[in-house]
Amino acid sequence: MQDLLEVDSVIKSFGTKQILTDIYLSCSNGDIIGLLGRNGIGKSTLLKIIFGTLKAENKFIRINQKVLDKPFQKKDLIQYLPQHEFFPKYLTVKEAAQLYFKKKQIDLLLDDRILKMVENTRISSLSGGEGRYLEIKTLLYTKAKFVLLDEPFNGVAPILVDTIKEIIKQQSEYKGIILTDHDYHNVMDVANKYYLMFDGGLKKIENKMDLINWGYIPETKKEKL
Repeated sequence: MQDLLEVDSVIKSFGTKQILTDIYLSCSNGDIIGLLGRNGIGKSTLLKIIFGTLKAENKFIRINQKVLDKPFQKKDLIQYLPQHEFFPKYLTVKEAAQLYFKKKQIDLLLDDRILKMVENTRISSLSGGEGRYLEIKTLLYTKAKFVLLDEPFNGVAPILVDTIKEIIKQQSEYKGIILTDHDYHNVMDVANKYYLMFDGGLKKIENKMDLINWGYIPETKKEKL
């Protein structure tokens, strides 16, 4: 079954500064949509509005033809990875997993070379990369039809970045994924659709020359996608 997230007519200002201007975006299962743009341009703001935890002057969020003001209230529909840590630090890895899954799913989540070694370790004792990996894998393993990932690779060691990319690609078979990252190489490596946030709107990106033309990367960087 094809699931569809539609985001339309999003307008958001902070004070007198308009950040988002009539944004439109759609995402289906199978999509890995990469949002690119300079720091402070509004990428995180857009994800929070889609999730429903940030108000906007205007927005239209629809999942499978149903209009939703606060999609986050339905965990089986959408999940959101913020830039900050969200698991309580006093929990162990296994206890954190129990917040989302029953035993069978917990065993599946922890059955890898990274989490198996730390399943009884408290969140506070994990490295930043290990904690991020746990959060990302947890959200991607939920039954949510859509997952929003805000800078999932930030502060993560390269070997874990590659593992996270593989999990994102695997899980995109069942869900739609929208992600941002300050390093456009990571975004372009894992996503299959790309948009540049520019002047309050979204510009469809077909290749890196488009990023050069929009002034996002220097003209010296002319690698192909």
